[in-house]
Amino acid sequence: MPSVNINFIVISSLAMFPIHTAFSAPNPNAGLNPHHARVIQHWDNSRRNAAIPRDLLIDPRGRGYMRVKQGELTPYGHTVEPLAGKPKRNEDSTAPLISDMSPSGGVLDTTITFNATVTDNVAVSQVDFYITGPTANPSSYSFAASASNGDVWTSTIQDFTDGGWCWYVTAKDTAKRGGNRSTSQEACLDVDAGGNAIEPPATDDIVVNGNWSISAQNISADVQWAAGRIYFEMPANKRKRQWNGYVCSGTAVKDTTTGRSLILTAAHCVYDDANKAFARNVLFIPNQSDSGTGTDTNCSNDVIGCWSTEFGIVDRRWTQTTFPNNIEWDHAYYVVNDTGAHSGASASSDILANAVPALSINFVAARHDEGDGTSSAVDHSYGLGYSYADDPHFMYCAEGMTTEGAVNWWLPSCGLSGGASGGPWLQHNGTDVWDIISVNSWGYTTSPGMAGPKLDNATGQCLYSKADSGAEPSSLSDGNAGIITDCP
Repeated sequence: MPSVNINFIVISSLAMFPIHTAFSAPNPNAGLNPHHARVIQHWDNSRRNAAIPRDLLIDPRGRGYMRVKQGELTPYGHTVEPLAGKPKRNEDSTAPLISDMSPSGGVLDTTITFNATVTDNVAVSQVDFYITGPTANPSSYSFAASASNGDVWTSTIQDFTDGGWCWYVTAKDTAKRGGNRSTSQEACLDVDAGGNAIEPPATDDIVVNGNWSISAQNISADVQWAAGRIYFEMPANKRKRQWNGYVCSGTAVKDTTTGRSLILTAAHCVYDDANKAFARNVLFIPNQSDSGTGTDTNCSNDVIGCWSTEFGIVDRRWTQTTFPNNIEWDHAYYVVNDTGAHSGASASSDILANAVPALSINFVAARHDEGDGTSSAVDHSYGLGYSYADDPHFMYCAEGMTTEGAVNWWLPSCGLSGGASGGPWLQHNGTDVWDIISVNSWGYTTSPGMAGPKLDNATGQCLYSKADSGAEPSSLSDGNAGIITDCP
């Protein structure tokens, strides 16, 4: 059977990221100012556990909805109930359906890519491939598959020995009480290392929702250091007496103004366009994936600690209407003070933009609809974020980028789950640098895919310039801590 150097398409990111030695220096520890100390103290265990992803979706009628923890949809900015669709987790009793297993026979080489289509009424949570053989000395092995393209799950395994092998698939969904489970029938094949193998056809380099692996992507590890999870609160209604906790993702980006650092995210993670208020109690945790520790109340067990933000900046047109009528402007910034905002584990600097390798934003035309489906294509793009269900792992999707309407980029197979909103989209700029071209914005209720606003225009450049200008808001009170700016 396969030797211990078995390859998987998705490899644990924890072991593959180099540690930046500059980040291990002692923390100058200037201390928190009172406002930021209150933010750190606010996010106790109960509040973090109660926070939900702030993910926005559009249904076939064109109405906006927000998906909450258990996958249910709640009306966003209106009171119309969602269309009847998939059953709730506690009502689902149907096991996943397994089909289209490949290979299902034939003579293959010693490296084999296994694929199976797995569908479910609600959502698939886990798929495993079980392999037995070879004929002369049979043993059993199991491998976790990863979602790669729509409902297709896959794993590539090498170093098979000659002989007959068989395999089958098990799948589990997200239903309560441990999930519904199913097992496929067995498929058998032969392995011949002597040159008589029939190679399987090549597949497109599409990733639906995978654990970020730098070794597989040949992309700088900087993105994992710069990106992080954002905790914040938005009002429950326009009276602003009750506030609810949410999670999104964001990325530290390069700036030119002394005294502040910038975090790029989605506008719906900064300003509540339904209740007309800026977020409060905003906390940013960069590179949480490398800590190996789930989100908790302790910033000291995160790799370089946490930063609280000062205020947000959004385009006025995001605030004047309600999702989905404002999707073109679903990008925004948080401003972080360079002093008194850092807490927890030591970093090379208390200044966020110095403690992490802040990324650049590409305001020039992004590439789209030009590729051949492979990872080397010029339009191959990566969407990344901290999905709530995969805490604390940094997740990603990848494929050739296209458009969705006139104002959005589109990754048609992307399956990032709740909490990834605001996370960066990366594309190669042709000079060995991966720049941000968009952020995770919204999806559809009935099909996969992720939309992102176009930043390569006058609005994208204008909003960044305002955030980088040193401008200050007139108020830092709850719901008002931000700047609404006019851009072309």
